[in-house]
Amino acid sequence: MSLLDQIDSPDDVRRLAPDQLPQLAAELREAIIHTLAVTGGHLAGPLGAVDLNVALHYVFDTPRDRFVWDVGYQAYAHKILTGRRERFATLRQHNGLSGFLRREESPYDTFGAGHAATSISAALGMAEARDQLAHLDTTPDAPRKVVAVIGDGSMTAGMAFEALNHAGALKTDLIVVLNDNTMAISENVGALSAYLNRLITGKLYTKVKEETEAILRHIPKIGPPMLRMAKRAEESMKGLLVPGLLFEEMGFRYIGPIDGHRIDHLVATFENVKRLSGPFLVHVVTKKGKGFEPAERDPVAFHGVSAFDPATGTPRKTPGRPSYTAVFAKTLIELAADRPEIVAITAAMPEGTGLNHFAKAFPDRYYDVGIAEQHAVTFAAGLAAEGIRPVVAIYSTFLQRAYDQVVHDVCLQNLPVTFCLDRGGLVGEDGATHHGAFDFAYLRHVPNLVVMAPKDENELRHMLLTGLVYPGPTAIRYPRGEGEGVDQDPTIVPLPIGRGEMIRDGDDVALVAIGAMVPVAARAADLLREKGISAAVVNARFVKPLDRELLLGLAERVRRIVTIEDHALMGGFGSAVLELFEEADVRGVEVRRLGLPDAFIEHGAQKLLRRQHGLDPEGVAVRVLAFLRFSLEVSEPV
Repeated sequence: MSLLDQIDSPDDVRRLAPDQLPQLAAELREAIIHTLAVTGGHLAGPLGAVDLNVALHYVFDTPRDRFVWDVGYQAYAHKILTGRRERFATLRQHNGLSGFLRREESPYDTFGAGHAATSISAALGMAEARDQLAHLDTTPDAPRKVVAVIGDGSMTAGMAFEALNHAGALKTDLIVVLNDNTMAISENVGALSAYLNRLITGKLYTKVKEETEAILRHIPKIGPPMLRMAKRAEESMKGLLVPGLLFEEMGFRYIGPIDGHRIDHLVATFENVKRLSGPFLVHVVTKKGKGFEPAERDPVAFHGVSAFDPATGTPRKTPGRPSYTAVFAKTLIELAADRPEIVAITAAMPEGTGLNHFAKAFPDRYYDVGIAEQHAVTFAAGLAAEGIRPVVAIYSTFLQRAYDQVVHDVCLQNLPVTFCLDRGGLVGEDGATHHGAFDFAYLRHVPNLVVMAPKDENELRHMLLTGLVYPGPTAIRYPRGEGEGVDQDPTIVPLPIGRGEMIRDGDDVALVAIGAMVPVAARAADLLREKGISAAVVNARFVKPLDRELLLGLAERVRRIVTIEDHALMGGFGSAVLELFEEADVRGVEVRRLGLPDAFIEHGAQKLLRRQHGLDPEGVAVRVLAFLRFSLEVSEPV
């Protein structure tokens, strides 16, 4: 019987002998690899953090001691060790385990984690709550130790340093574990690593170094060996002395760096730190993809995977139609070839947004700012203020983090920044933290901003040029996954601002759809036609400004309007249409809005979620028939 089969809680981990822990870690890696080979998900990151997970649960008394994980995929092993081993095969599947941390899922998941750089702030809040409530007898389960685990990629986010600064000033009893694998999703960028190198190459350091080398060279016999030892120590000093100084200046006691795959070293360190009080930062160095050779060799490719062969790492899924992401990247490169003023910006997601290809084509016109969406937007505003045309490619859900900058730094100044919001709508297995369900609502009310959504990948190409020639800010929102497989026009042309498109005409009802819902509406219209219903289909194209002439004309003639969007109904596209009708004093028109409910949507396959919320062709047709039942005396379901 394997060790892992005997683990139903962290108490079982703590009953093991120390020399059994490496075997447990190896079995955890096998479980993660074979599960993700079927379900897909994040792979390289979880494998690198396995030993760290084991050591933490071996030393600390969870859940009484609190673990706060930054971005939940560090904690796949944590899920297995905390009573979810038998359900781990359901990871990221509908009604199965979340790919991230969720308080509702387990008492061991003390804080939800989907976006990066939140762990230290949340952990500091928990630690301060413990201290605030220490004098009360009503909190017997208050945490004793609070541990935040944050990756070095997340340390590029300003929020992490804000929390470190606050914790150091408060002198709170808090442990921060820096899981340093030198990567976030892609290779890390930014000033932190550059700062270490600048310090080593600074004038004072260089002068001392040169004088010391000169002295050692002239010492007979022992001088040259000492010089060689000094050179070998130089890189060690970069990793040991300088980060320690940086964090200790912020009020933390620094420990490390420690080999994150030596469980005995990790256990001994955590045992020592647990007995002490105050803010500590434990620097742990790990290798992304540890234990799975394909992932170790290419951790970027294995950051997030679809189903694969666990023996070779080869994807099982055959390539299909080009994705929206791929078409966006190819089009941007094509446009930038003739327009030297175009630059591209991402926030630590070059592969996810497709901008890794732009970076290869135009390395001097590409910026990865790290996990720093706020900076990305204001940085783009500064570029635009001087005549550059920046394209900011960020997932819809991540742009939420830079809302203030979109409003005040870009739109208030009417600067020509083009926002490309990948992963709009229902994204699938990543779930509630990653669905792009709120972007229409948080963007369309901002003055000066034009908001677009393409019906297919060909229209995305035209919208990208539209944004790049428009004299003010624009946003283009498109879905995750494959496009519609349509032919692409040989010439890219800008679209007239605020003009929709009549796909087909009809007399009984008008289906006014936006973005990825336009093909759904067209297929729903085919189903309605089989029931004798004549449905017009409109591709709105623009959430803002709306095509007043087209929509008001439909309201005048058809009198029954159904809006369709893969977005929250509250404040979304349908609400914009209702506002237009109210503003124009349109009377006698029946309107139904189809979209997402006032709830966070759980994880599941994209097609399944659309079907569940009535946003597939059959669901739309059924709901339209129900809408028309009384006015047209329709009773037969689809």
